[in-house]
Order: sequence, then structure tokens, then C-alpha cells
Amino acid sequence: MHAPQSPGNGSLQSRHSGLFAFFAGLLLLFMAFLAGGSALRESVTIDEVAHIGAGVSYLQKLDLRFNPEHPPLPKVLAALPLVLRGTHADYSHVSWQNSRQFFPAFLGEWVFGEWLLNKWNDPVTTLAWARLPMLLLTLLLGWILFVYARRLGGPWGGLLCLCVYVSTPAFLTFGPLVHTDLAVTLFSLLTVWRFAELWCDPSKKNTLWFALSLSGALLSKFTAGILLFVFVAFALSTRWRPVPGQPVTKPEARVWRKLRWRATLRGILWAALAVYVFYFVFSWHQPTDPLERLGHGPAALFLRRLLMPPLLYLGGVFFVLITGSRPAFLLGHAYSHGVWFYFPVVFVLKSPLGFLGLLALVILVALARKWHAQVTQPAVSPEVALHWRALWVSFIVFTVFCLLSRLTISIRHFTVPTLLLILLLAPLPRMLWQFLSSAPVAARLLTGLTALLAASCLFTALRAYPYCFPYVNALALRRPLYSLMSDSNVDWNQSLPDVKRFADQHRLRRIGLDAYGFTEATVTVPQSEFWDCQTPAASDEGQWVAVSANMIQDGHNCLWLMQYPHEPLAGGSMVAVHLPEHIPPAGSAGGPPLPGLLPVLHPPPGEASSDQRTGAGRLLSRESGKNGASIAVQSKVSRTSGRPVAAPSSFAFAYP
Repeated sequence: MHAPQSPGNGSLQSRHSGLFAFFAGLLLLFMAFLAGGSALRESVTIDEVAHIGAGVSYLQKLDLRFNPEHPPLPKVLAALPLVLRGTHADYSHVSWQNSRQFFPAFLGEWVFGEWLLNKWNDPVTTLAWARLPMLLLTLLLGWILFVYARRLGGPWGGLLCLCVYVSTPAFLTFGPLVHTDLAVTLFSLLTVWRFAELWCDPSKKNTLWFALSLSGALLSKFTAGILLFVFVAFALSTRWRPVPGQPVTKPEARVWRKLRWRATLRGILWAALAVYVFYFVFSWHQPTDPLERLGHGPAALFLRRLLMPPLLYLGGVFFVLITGSRPAFLLGHAYSHGVWFYFPVVFVLKSPLGFLGLLALVILVALARKWHAQVTQPAVSPEVALHWRALWVSFIVFTVFCLLSRLTISIRHFTVPTLLLILLLAPLPRMLWQFLSSAPVAARLLTGLTALLAASCLFTALRAYPYCFPYVNALALRRPLYSLMSDSNVDWNQSLPDVKRFADQHRLRRIGLDAYGFTEATVTVPQSEFWDCQTPAASDEGQWVAVSANMIQDGHNCLWLMQYPHEPLAGGSMVAVHLPEHIPPAGSAGGPPLPGLLPVLHPPPGEASSDQRTGAGRLLSRESGKNGASIAVQSKVSRTSGRPVAAPSSFAFAYP
């Protein structure tokens, strides 16, 4: 990387803008190859089962009964190519017919999605087409990041940020998947930027763009409500530290803020209206049974239809609030709920070392600028100083919410702060250029170091391909992946094709499978049989089995397997184990644990300790479904009460 051009060389930068855009396009092609190539090799992940089926039903039936715990926009986008291709769904199936109420629909969405993917359509092509819009959304986010970073730090700043983005395993992993986190990250970034534009110029045009961006975020994930706190925090920051263009005198500043607050509130109302219209259209054919107490006459039915959108949206928000506390597993310790240090630790372990080095470098350079009296030029142009403030405030607010969250299960819930951190690297090349006159040697060395760190990020992504899911950097100190973290940080049921390749290579006619999922594994691995690593049978002796890394220490109590010959699959997401010719009895040396022998759980720091032993394993309870369908609910045990806690990622279904 060469030193960036001076901000004064506008004509030179203009001539080279096309060249920088070309290199940005190459980086996005690099990401498309890695992310898309990985997605084509993977089986359907847990949440995708419900999301894909729900999205297809939204478009085909204009009915939002399925998956109300997540807003519909990402699912609708993913389902567009499927519906255009004529994907078949059987709406006479029990999973649809018996899902008029919330709880039956909450269970039925998994059955419906399973059958749509694996029974009614070809699973490989259906999954590939559903993931295509999400991959395009990921690439769009990369381009927008480049555009915004270029405005903040010039063209080199744009390329630097894009280089980090396209090589970050979290975005390569979750970008193409049909879920909500990448979509809310995209629309949150657009909202924050448009919010800053609105405060620069509270025009109707900017208000409209702000409203559209905010509505996209609210229709992608319910946690987008955090943006409302961002707006308040930003407004308060202008009282403590004025932004460029803000009047100095208090009366004028009060009028200045009032005008912008009015435009902001107007934009929020327009966004709420857009959300209402979206829900109104896509719930047009949904039964209004939850509101039947309002009556059955024409006026009552009309009122029920009008009230369905707020009922559905607020019901989803309520569901998120009451299920927002789940057990967490980190560095070999299980906690009854999320802990504040979860996301910082997982972020450090799952980020490329080059990215961490760039973060450290930008902090050091920023501190050096404060101490260096000869540097007088601002790192960020006054034209975008307000945007810079909005980004910083957004990063702080989102990070605080993540640290306070009791739901800490995956790095994918930290994508908004991660993207904002990447964008905050944008001024680094310009800051290094500003040191050229006063400290040329140091500036050139640090510029070279910046280029080296950026290149190392790309190399890390290439080296991790196609197994970005379980990626951890060298700071893990070669500790087993299953002892560091769990859930979609490691395995999300995506590695079944690697189990099939292993079984084919070893010419196995059967292989026991303890997977972290509930789809019918034989669709991908015909040789597989359901297997519980805690309760091996005599017939398993001398056989190969495949176990999700999540089941070894967190989901199940199966560390005993690791003393026998084993090899990682899918980069460590799964482990293939060759069982001994004689499996020792339960509770003896080298054997599985005794039934009911469960690990001691660690209370979160600051809470009273407890010697309660609860299940790191999973419970299976069976309830009879209607019309002869049998629904097996598979759930983790609450580590505080010992009662089963149902989670969207933990349902299994069986049929007669």
C-alpha cells in the first residue's frame, strides 16, 4: 500500500476513483468466491429450516403464521427465487393446517420447513437458490461499506475497510445463510448513515431515505429497536460536544436540535407506517383468530384485520424479550445465562490476527496524533464529522447492549459492532499520510505494516476456506475447539456433507451420527443412524461415529470419546471417532458417563455460586400432535431451574 493522496489532490483522486472501484469489485468477487463456495458445500443450518419454509409461505399464501419470532423481510428476500422457480409446498399438510395459533405454529414451522426442503423439493438446489439473495445482500453491504469508508478516509481507507470485511470469517460464514443478522447489519449501517445525513440537512428527501433504511432494519430483526437508543445518545452527545455546523449560542443550538428532532421523529413515524403496511400486506390471508374476542361481525372482522400487523410485530418483540436469556458456554465453562465478557472473548478468538493488529495500530496512531503538535489536519473531513460521530455513538450503544445481553451464544449476534469497528479503520491511511512531513520514516514503516496486516487478513480467509464456521485464530493456543465455544461458532448442522465424504472414503455402510441439528440427516448422509454419544450400545463397538463438536463438552457429556482415535471433519465442526473393540462400562475408565452424571456449572461472575448440577445434555420430550403427527421437542435444560427451555434451534420432529 502506498501513501494515500493528499486531500488537496482532488483531481488526481477523481481520475483514480475508477481504479479504486475496480479493485473494490475484485475484493467483492473474492468474497463471493469464498462465501458462495463455502455455502454450496454446506448442508442446511438449523435456523434456515424454519426461515426458508416461512419465507415461501409468506409469498405464496400472504400469511405470516410461521416464524413470528423474527421479522419477515430477510425470509421474503430469500424466498423470491424459490417462488419464481415454482418451489412446491403442500398447504394441506398437518404442519400448516394445525398452525393457526402461536404455539402450534412455532412448532409447525420446523416441520413445514423440513418437508419443503427435503421432501417436496430437491434439497440441494432449493437451498442454493434460497442462499443466493443473501449472498447478494452480503456483497451489497460490502459495497456500501466501501463507499462510506471512502468518504471518511479517502479511497485507500475504503479499500482497507473492504479488505478486512471480505476476509472476516463471521461475514464469510453467515453472509450467505438465510437468517436475520446480516440483513439487520446492512440496514442498521444505512440507518445510522442516513440519520447523520438527516442531521446535516433535515430535508424531506433525507427524511424519506432515513425512514426507508430504518424500516428495513425493523423488518429484519427485532433488536433493530436499539437504533432508537442510538438516536437519543447521539442527540445527547451534541449537548456535551457540538458537531461542525452546530450553532454556538444555546438558543440557536436549541432551535437547531429541535428542527432535526422533528425530522427524526417524522422519519420514525414513516418507518413505522412502512412496517405496518408490510405486515398488513403479508398477513392479508392470515386468520385473525387471536383477536376473535373483538367479535365476528363485518366491523369487527375489519378491525381485527387492521389490528393484526401491530399484534404480530409486538408479539414477536414480546417473544424475544421473554426468551432473551439462555445458557452460555465459553472457554470450557457453562453459565446459566449470558455473561458480559462473552462477545469480547469470542470476537478476539474468531477475528483474523491482521484485523486485531489494525485495530491496535489505528488506536496507537490516533494517540500519536494527539501528542504530535505538528499534525493539525483533521483525520476525518469536517464534511463527514457528524457521520463519524454517529458511527462512534452507534458502536458504543450496540456494544453496551451486547455486553448487557443475557443471550450470548454466537458471534453472529455481534455483527453490527464488528462492522462498525471495521468502518472505524477508514481514517488510518490518511492519518499515516499526515505524518509523512514530520516523521517520514515512521509513516512509511507503519504504512507498510498496514498493508501487511491487510494482506494477512486475505491470506487468513483463503487458508480458512471452505471451513470458516469453526475458524479461531492462533490466540486459541491450539486448545480443542469444543472446549472454547459452541453453537454456531463451531457447528450449526452445516457439515453433514463432510460426514458423507468421510463415510464414502472409508466405505462405511453405517455411521452413528450425533449431530447438532434436527433435520433428517439421511437426506445428506444415507449411511447415518441416530446416535447418542452418552449412551453407546454394544453394536457400536469397533465402529466409526461422527459427533458434532458442540456435543462433546457443552451439548452432551462426551469427553470420553477423545481418548480414542479421532479426526476432525469440516475444519473441526464435527469429529469422527473410531470406537474401541470393547467399550468400557459406563462410569469406568475409558467409558461413557453414568446416566444422570452431569457437569458442574459455573455461575456468572458476580452471582452467588451454586452446586446445582444440571443438564449440559439435552432432554427429549414427546408430545402427541394432531392428525397422527408426533412432535419430539428437543431442548436444552435450563441451568438455573433445571426445566427444559425451548429454543428455536432445538426442535426435532418425527412422523408415523
